[in-house]
Amino acid sequence: MVEIHKLCFSFEDQMIFRDFNFSLASRQWTALLGASGIGKSTLLRLIAGLEKDYQGKIMLAENTRLAWLAQQDSLFPWLSVLDNVQLQAHLQGKTNPKTQRKAEDLLQAVNMLAHKHKPCYQLSGGQRQRVALARTLMLDADLILMDEPFSALDAVTRLQLQQLARQLLKDKTVLLITHDPQEALRLADRILVLKNHPAQLSDPIVPASTAPRFSQDPQLWQLEQRLFRELLGDNP
Repeated sequence: MVEIHKLCFSFEDQMIFRDFNFSLASRQWTALLGASGIGKSTLLRLIAGLEKDYQGKIMLAENTRLAWLAQQDSLFPWLSVLDNVQLQAHLQGKTNPKTQRKAEDLLQAVNMLAHKHKPCYQLSGGQRQRVALARTLMLDADLILMDEPFSALDAVTRLQLQQLARQLLKDKTVLLITHDPQEALRLADRILVLKNHPAQLSDPIVPASTAPRFSQDPQLWQLEQRLFRELLGDNP
């Protein structure tokens, strides 16, 4: 789905990536961990085409449709839940019974159909992220870039949304940025750690069981310790 070859990118005279190579397999969840400022969100921006001043090659599969799910849900607070899910069609003046039915089906999937006529400023943080997830699904994208979409939620809501996202996006290609090794182990098919300056990738960690996973699995505890060692490096 994505191939990056010999990427070089600097920000404010700091070299973030130098001769950086990365590939993203289709129809898998890949989690990327790393310390703050290491370049995780920058990598998403480069893949999304939001950063242009780089050297090297960033190649996406032909006709790839892309969606972004971030920590900030970016909902329009004065629009209804239903209009936010149909946002692309709403802004283009192209909402119709077909787009409304699809939006309602997705709101049913994220357990928000009963709130479809509410303005989004009346929703809780967890409810807003459910709507944001439905809006992402409405785009029918091939590649979903997730930038810590669950990190601001309380523990129970976070777990619910993790499971829901994994279920509804199981056939999509997902790149998930997270600071949380447990979240990566719960959701991802492949896990990588971004570290050092300029940034380099660790060897991949590939859990044996099928996601979503839960912490009672003893193998996950061992993999979590390995991830912490990768993240801590020389600073245990």
